[in-house]
Amino acid sequence: MEIESVETYPLYVPLQEPYGDANGYKSYRSCYLFRIRTRSGVEGWGECADWLPLLEKGFQERIIPFLIGKKSTDRLQLVAAVQKWHPRAAAGVSMALTEIAAKQAGLSVCDLWGGARRKEVPVYASFQSYTDRPDWMHHSRKRVEQALIDGFSRVKVKIGGKPFREDWEHIAALREMAGDQAQLAVDANQSYDTATALRWNRMFAEEDAWLWFEEPIPMDHVSEYRILRSRCLIPVAGGENIEEPKAFLPLLQNGGIDLLQPDPTHVGGIDALRDTLQLARHFGLRASPHTFDGALSRLYALFAQSCLSEWSKMEGENIEPVEWDAMENPFTDLFPLRPVKGTVSLPTGAGIGVEPDPERLKAYRWDGMSGP
Repeated sequence: MEIESVETYPLYVPLQEPYGDANGYKSYRSCYLFRIRTRSGVEGWGECADWLPLLEKGFQERIIPFLIGKKSTDRLQLVAAVQKWHPRAAAGVSMALTEIAAKQAGLSVCDLWGGARRKEVPVYASFQSYTDRPDWMHHSRKRVEQALIDGFSRVKVKIGGKPFREDWEHIAALREMAGDQAQLAVDANQSYDTATALRWNRMFAEEDAWLWFEEPIPMDHVSEYRILRSRCLIPVAGGENIEEPKAFLPLLQNGGIDLLQPDPTHVGGIDALRDTLQLARHFGLRASPHTFDGALSRLYALFAQSCLSEWSKMEGENIEPVEWDAMENPFTDLFPLRPVKGTVSLPTGAGIGVEPDPERLKAYRWDGMSGP
């Protein structure tokens, strides 16, 4: 099972209209896919996220020469080595080598992990709420309304990037429009201090249809998270940028969080993602992987969630939803997966069970000149 080749697919698509969150606006989407092939012809796909020129240079000059000729079965050692150079590239390598191992055994990824506990996984519609339109609130409301029409019953929207009163007006309008059709999560992208975050309790107290309050304050303010969690009226969530499972421990040991949100492309690899999800269970907490941009990393998050033990015995709340990017994202079309009434049925073939669309890979391929 020696690695024979690694083919890279840097992908880039300009957006029709910029949109964003408290961290600013996005004018394009990018992702970096690659395919590892062994001498026996077994293939596995990986995905990582970073600046495309940096990733392409790193793969061509260091990662690919390192991988060629290595045994694909030495997955843990290879991922650990790449992680020293680029943790996010290592996450992608872990995906590709995991798929190769599954295919070699004639198994799906979930079967390789011991078997899925569920064939369908719930998802929530995730929105970047801000645009530079003067009527951005109306535009955001129309997007959320369409998600409800499409069958989503869980939605996440952004706060923290506009004046507090403006965000309040936006969320109040969405809450009124959604009624009892959907639960709502709000994501501040670490924008507030504790006092400002707790001002939202006035709205949280008005009804029960809330999912969670995501990253209201900076994630490294562990003592403040303990205070916030003790006073916030809805669950507190976060962790999308935490880079390894043990980095969640201060929040867990200090009682600072209700729901962990590791990202497959940030936390150091698929094994680390699964470790983090299980860590949440060891502490009796919930977990919902963060997967906004990449379709392949989202698929691995769905696989991991399908294998995770139940959080609760309560009907309808036994497994947490996974993020589903509901914005303009052409990369979602790379794989033939779509939510139906807020759930995704997982592929069951060998490996990941699906292949990326070759025509779309060609259409979205970065030319090395334009863009980022």
